[in-house]
Amino acid sequence: MKLVECVPNFSEGKDKKILDAIAASIKSVKGVTLLDVDPGETTNRTVFTMVGEPNPVVEAAFLAIKTAGQLIDMNKHRGAHPRMGATDVCPFIPVANMTMDECVELAHKLGKRVGEELEIPIYFYEYAATKPEWKNLAEVRKGEYEALPQKMKNPDWKPDFGPQKFNAQTGATAISAREFLIAYNINLNTRDKAKAHDIALDIRESGRFARDENKKFIRDENGKKIKKTGIFKNCKAVGWFIDDFHRAQISINLTNFNITPAHLVLEKVRELANAKGLQVTGSELVGLLPKSAIIESGKYYLQQMGESLGVPEKMIIETAVQSMGLRDVATFDIDKKVIEYAIQSDENLVNMTIAEFCDELSIDSPAPGGGSVAAISTAMSGALTAMVANLTIGKKGYNHFWKEAKELAVKGQTIKERSLHAIDADTQVFYEMMDAMRLPKKTDEDKKIRHEAIQESTKKAILIPLETLQIAYDAVELSAKIAKIGNTNALSDAGVAAINANAAAKAAYLNVRINMASIEDENWKNEIMKKAELLLQKVDEIALVAENFVKGKI
Repeated sequence: MKLVECVPNFSEGKDKKILDAIAASIKSVKGVTLLDVDPGETTNRTVFTMVGEPNPVVEAAFLAIKTAGQLIDMNKHRGAHPRMGATDVCPFIPVANMTMDECVELAHKLGKRVGEELEIPIYFYEYAATKPEWKNLAEVRKGEYEALPQKMKNPDWKPDFGPQKFNAQTGATAISAREFLIAYNINLNTRDKAKAHDIALDIRESGRFARDENKKFIRDENGKKIKKTGIFKNCKAVGWFIDDFHRAQISINLTNFNITPAHLVLEKVRELANAKGLQVTGSELVGLLPKSAIIESGKYYLQQMGESLGVPEKMIIETAVQSMGLRDVATFDIDKKVIEYAIQSDENLVNMTIAEFCDELSIDSPAPGGGSVAAISTAMSGALTAMVANLTIGKKGYNHFWKEAKELAVKGQTIKERSLHAIDADTQVFYEMMDAMRLPKKTDEDKKIRHEAIQESTKKAILIPLETLQIAYDAVELSAKIAKIGNTNALSDAGVAAINANAAAKAAYLNVRINMASIEDENWKNEIMKKAELLLQKVDEIALVAENFVKGKI
């Protein structure tokens, strides 16, 4: 699933009715979760955080901007924070399976629609900027709302979209794409703010002013102080004292965790603190964060311990939580702190017990059905392969296979996670088909829209089980490999993994085929069926070989 975060900032921090109306507009869009609403009375500004799949998030952002433009009058706005519009900024941030280029496309798509339909001047900044000088938000917002009447007369300030005309009610809006920002605090066993800040100067990218051996500032030929760059890129840091915890803390913003992850900063701070006779007591991740960020931290510590990475992702995350001391000053609930878990609906099939799922499966509702069952089968196949691999790692007599087993364990877990997503995805696309069929068909235009929606949703209903079929192929290949090198005490489990993958492939194939009758695009239909039939054949062949191999060994 592609997930994108959007964090619009609105120039209203006091009127609850206005904030509730904006929130309602966001919540009205299916597929979007409003994670947080953070109002500030002094700044008279509220930050909304939403996350979801790309198109629904763009729709929710548009509706929120529209609502804010109708209810907030910038003529009357006063606040401590710089601002130039009712919706001041609206950045898109990649969370899962999204590239920055895709986020830029979303920003431009939203900007075009807001500019054209709502007639609000739109400026793009950061990664979405169309001019080098507009990358910096401060430059775009220079002079704030009060400067807009003059800017609208200056050709150099022609908006990216929307009229070059002062909109007194809404002002102007800046839209962007940026990296995910992680707010991260590291706690020290001291009350001395200066010691914390000294470490902050070492680690932050901007560094500190350089000094010579006599502690005097080093200057260039013009007499200006020379800066010594800090250790980490994309890292901002400051030391301060926290009254609530009675200790000093290093407050850090990581503006690109892919370049500078939290765990590497923590380990360096531990090293620097030890050199000063200090101890790190723990750390704190503020707000929510993408799963990928904390998974990488967990993997780092598992590798340090020489343990298998082929374990469930929540176990990997728990390793990060414990290793980084993330419960030192506050609770850390994985299901609430990790974005992908926080947005999961309690009604998702994967959250049911086995008994609950089977009950739901058995009633007269057409979904969940065979597609979800196929995905469960691939999930169990991947899980069994991971189990056999983990039972092989570290066992005497299998030393030569430990490295390969570690790789297979990780791949097995990946297959399991992909499959778990497909369980609900298969049911969801069925409901989308039903929604398409319920569309009005009174006029010719209605009929055309309904027909196109049915065709599109039916294709999606075919592609999900096709993906499960692909997963089954990946799963059966893994099961065959682990059967040959794995712990012989678990050989039957490798055989069951192969059989489950084969059953899943056959089930998924039937779900691909049953919906083909409704597809009018013959070329698309033929291409998909050829792919499905080839995958089915390959899975069946590999599964039978693996099953016979296991039978011959036990």
